[in-house]
Amino acid sequence: MIRNVVVGISGGVDSAVAAHLLRERGLNVLGVFMRNWDELDEAGRCSGEEDLKDAEWACRRLGVELRQVNYVREYWTAVFSQFLDDYQQGLTPNPDILCNRHIKFDLFHKHALEHLGYDAVATGHYARNSLGNFLERASSGAPGTMEAARLLIPADTFKDQTFFLAGIPREALQRTMFPLGDLAKSQVKQLATKIGLQRLASKKESTGICFVGKRNFKEFIREYIHSRSGHFVDIDSGVTVGQHKGIHQWTVGQRCRLSSYLQPYFVAKKEAASNTIYVAAGHDHPALLSTRIHIDPPNWLCEESQERLLGKGSLRCRFRFQHTKPLVACSLRFAGNHFEVQLDAPLRAITPGQYAVFYDELACLGSARIIRAESLEIGEQDNEEVGNLKS
Repeated sequence: MIRNVVVGISGGVDSAVAAHLLRERGLNVLGVFMRNWDELDEAGRCSGEEDLKDAEWACRRLGVELRQVNYVREYWTAVFSQFLDDYQQGLTPNPDILCNRHIKFDLFHKHALEHLGYDAVATGHYARNSLGNFLERASSGAPGTMEAARLLIPADTFKDQTFFLAGIPREALQRTMFPLGDLAKSQVKQLATKIGLQRLASKKESTGICFVGKRNFKEFIREYIHSRSGHFVDIDSGVTVGQHKGIHQWTVGQRCRLSSYLQPYFVAKKEAASNTIYVAAGHDHPALLSTRIHIDPPNWLCEESQERLLGKGSLRCRFRFQHTKPLVACSLRFAGNHFEVQLDAPLRAITPGQYAVFYDELACLGSARIIRAESLEIGEQDNEEVGNLKS
């Protein structure tokens, strides 16, 4: 029976409204603020201290107790160190997905359920849990049968945050609530104003990577990774067309702004071993487009989809690798220990180190880190295999 819920309070409007909605349901709510980055060590620090003050203010107005947990060391080890390692290897990581997997829905989740002894965890993410009805029945004392949870697409598809939750442990969904899943962002702000949280409703939302703060990313990354100069090489001709100051400062698809060339150059591929960045002339050069992607073994949130893929060797679903982009139909294939995605339509600048996230019509099925994306030029050399995969 769900009676006691820990809410991750961030200092923003979403988590505060989530706590309010749970209190309105008659649940006993405890707010917990996670400190994941030591801002005091950074010259251009994040807004962590301000967020904590906002969290304390909101909880006082809501009548909710607020506690703190410190995961600075764990965040450095599980998220930030991996972030730096990936960049040094020429990859482009996603720290938000890593933070949700290793910190919020692992350490924090276990702390709430096992150490504090609460029944469930709630966050202000825009997502839905298929156990929502069960949790409502449980909180009212009505009987219910526990079923496998699914991470569902929220009502506000523009704010959909299932992309960032696609790497969390499947077990965590069994005791996680997303109170904002049926609301639009505009409704959340209106409700915040109505209950006296106007200060948060008008607060500017944080974007980008939290530990970078307001600094230029290239300046930030130089503090941690030694810059090593290398060549920009035209991927068609093999001719050196410029110099860069470190492959970690560039990502696939990014414009290089090299002078004296008729067409602008864009990063097509990075080679860490030789410290070379291969560039392609033109925004939609075939070297920037891909339909075939090689991925790590997926983290599955839907056991049924996992079993179907492993049993039949293929799975039809939908794909995205950037949370704001439209979903593209695809075939996910498993052969031995190798996982591969074949897209129905080419996408631009699919980036190693980022995440392939899979969906059906209603739910997020899981995710996998992208190892390599074959350029359209390479894919066209093997049309017969592509045709077999689509069938």
